[in-house]
Parts: sequence; structure tokens; C-alpha cells
Amino acid sequence: MTEAQVVPAVRPAVPRAVLDVLLAPWRGTLMVRGLARAALDIPLGFAIGFVMTWMAGISLLAALTFVVAIPLVWFTFNVASLLGKMERARAAALLDVDIQTPHPRLRPRPAGSWGGRLRQLLTTASRWREVGYLALGLPFLGGLGFVLLGIWALSILLVAVPVYVGHTAAHAVKIAGWHIHAGGGMWWAFVVGIAGLVLVAPQLTLALVYIDRAVVQWFLGPHEAEVLARRVGELEVSRGAALDQVEAERRRIERDLHDGAQQRLVALAMHLGRARERFATDPARARELVEEAHEEAKAALAELRDLARGIHPAVLTERGLDAALTALVARCPVPVSLSVEVPQRPPVPVESAAYFVVSEALTNVAKHSKASNVTVVLSMQGDRLLIEVRDDGVGGAKAGAGSGLSGMTERVTAIGGWMRILSPAGGPTSILVELPCAS
Repeated sequence: MTEAQVVPAVRPAVPRAVLDVLLAPWRGTLMVRGLARAALDIPLGFAIGFVMTWMAGISLLAALTFVVAIPLVWFTFNVASLLGKMERARAAALLDVDIQTPHPRLRPRPAGSWGGRLRQLLTTASRWREVGYLALGLPFLGGLGFVLLGIWALSILLVAVPVYVGHTAAHAVKIAGWHIHAGGGMWWAFVVGIAGLVLVAPQLTLALVYIDRAVVQWFLGPHEAEVLARRVGELEVSRGAALDQVEAERRRIERDLHDGAQQRLVALAMHLGRARERFATDPARARELVEEAHEEAKAALAELRDLARGIHPAVLTERGLDAALTALVARCPVPVSLSVEVPQRPPVPVESAAYFVVSEALTNVAKHSKASNVTVVLSMQGDRLLIEVRDDGVGGAKAGAGSGLSGMTERVTAIGGWMRILSPAGGPTSILVELPCAS
């Protein structure tokens, strides 16, 4: 074999893998938080488990008298919902797992429809899983936590054996049924305790963290079918908002054309007709009418240009958000501070929605806010476009039916985004918008 063909020996990776497994619990703070979680699971598990089991049992017994069962079942599910929120927050803080609520939103309650909402609660699987977690899952985790803390305590006691055996009159001690005497047995107990503290207890703590995560996610998190159902519901809402927005936009264009440009074109035709009749008899008056018609034509063109700009300005298509918003801000009667940090152009629907949001927000500021300064900030965070419009006006802005803010909400919802309005009485007002840019 030539020198070029010599293949270096490959060292087995097993020792490194074993070392990684042994050191895994000691990396980061997960083991400490797992111990804190286990310690909390013990009292919470048994207390909440007892209460939920008692409430569920009473509700089932009361089902024999339907009228009494309704408030009890309603109360049980609401208590379970509050405790479920607490458990999701505790899991996020101690287990590094973010669990979204799996429950579908309750339908609006018309007068006298308690039965429909109660039926929705009773037929929602995630509500029953939540009750099952509180009545059974949490006590089970509390029992495992009790065993785990017992192992930690036993390991600490065994490590401390050499200290307190030498201070007892009998020079012996009994721990968990094990009689430990001074001498070799004492040091064997010490070694077992060290092994428990360094190897066994940390690994069991990490294992309990993973078990805890699995149990919490299964009981308190959304299942695949529920995620799909929620997504379908969101898409239905977005589709409805998109249709409403298109219809509102059509009506707005129709109204603007009828009330603005159409009236000016009618006036233009009338001026030209009157001028034609007077060309032979009164040329001076005919010239005045032609000049008036010329002014009407220019005004109609300006209105048509503004109308087209409101739909989708050409500068937005050609040069993007930064240039389009700069031109928009220049026309605003209130001083505006603009910051656009969007390194890549978002999709066309997102770009159009962002322009519409800022345009409508600035229009509302100019009309209603009595503000002296406005700040507009656009930035990218991952695959989301963030927009903030903040003014120092009088506040009190609300998204009522038919208002500009309502139209903004519909436009944002139509493409899967969200909008929040923070406008206390006396101001300031902040409009926060997040638009998805992922394809």
C-alpha cells in the first residue's frame, strides 16, 4: 500500500456520545427548572387533581337533574380553562415549550343561547383533554416529581453519611432500610450517593422534563386536526374580509367617480355646448366658456389621478414602498417622520396593503387627530412586515362600522395579518400592523 493510500484510523465516537449524554443535564438551566417544575407539580398535582375530580364527579351526578348540572358543568369548564392557561404559562417558563390554546373560539351568544355554547363546550375534545390533564395528568406528574425529589434527597443523604455516622453513638445509621456502619459500608454509601447525584438523578430529571413536555403538549396543546380546523376558520375569515374589502373598494370608486369626475365631465360638456352655440353671436362669451371648460377638464384629470393613486399608485409599482410613501408623506398637511427599513420588496398584495394602511392612517390623522407630529415606521422581522403609525393627537380612535379604521382592519385581515389600535382618550394614538410576507 502506497503512502497516499494510507487511511487514518477512525476513533470510535461512542465515548464522546456517552459523555454528551452524561453532561446533557448539566448544560444550561433546564435541569434546575425541571426540578422546580417537579417540586411545584407535587402540591399542584394533588390539590388541582382532587378539586377537578371532585367537580367533575359532582357535575356528572348533577346530570340526573339537568337544570342543576348546567351551572356546575359551565363552572367546571371555566375553572379548567383558567387552570389550563396557568399550566401553559408554567410550561413555557419551566419547560421551554410554547403551547398555543387548542380551543376554538366560542360562537357569539345571542339572547337565550346558553344551551348552544354549552353544547359547544361539551363537544370540544380539547376541553375534555384539559379537564383530563388537571384531574389525571397533573397528579401523575406530581407523583413522578415526588419520586424524583426522593431520589435527589436520598442521594444527598448518602453523600452526607460519612459526616453524621461518625457523630452517632452507635456509629451506624439506617437509610431506606439500609443499615450503614462506620467503615467500608459508610464509604460505599458515599460512592452510591455521588453516583446518584452526578449520574442517576440528573438523567432522571431530564427524562421527567421530556415526559412532562409530552404530557402537557398532548393534553393542553392543539392536535393536528384542530390546527387544520383553526386554519380553515382563519382562511374563511380572511376570505370574507377580502370579499368585503373588494366590495367596499368598488363602492368607493363608484361613489368617487359619480360625485367627482363624472360631475366635472358633465359640467365640461355643458360649457362646451354653450360655447358652441355662442361662437357666431358672442365670441367673447364663447371664449370664456371654453376657458371654464378647460379648467373643468384639468380638475377632472386631477380627480381621476387622485382616484387612481388611491387604488394603486404607479410609483408603488415602479419604485416600491419607500418612494411611494415618501410621496404620500410629502402631501400630508401634518409633519411626518418616515422610516422604511425593508431590504427586499414584499409581495404585491402586501405592498399594496401597507401603502393603503399608511395612506388611510395619515388621512385620519389629518382629519380627526389634531396632531402636530406623526411617526411612520416600517421594518421587517423575519417574514413579517411591521408597520407603526404614531401621532401625538387627542386619541380616542376606534374602528367603527364604515370608518377608515374599519376598512384598514378588513384590508389587513384579508391577507392574513393583524392590526391593533392603541388610542386612549387624550392620546397618543398608535396603530400597529403586522403583514405576512411569506409566499
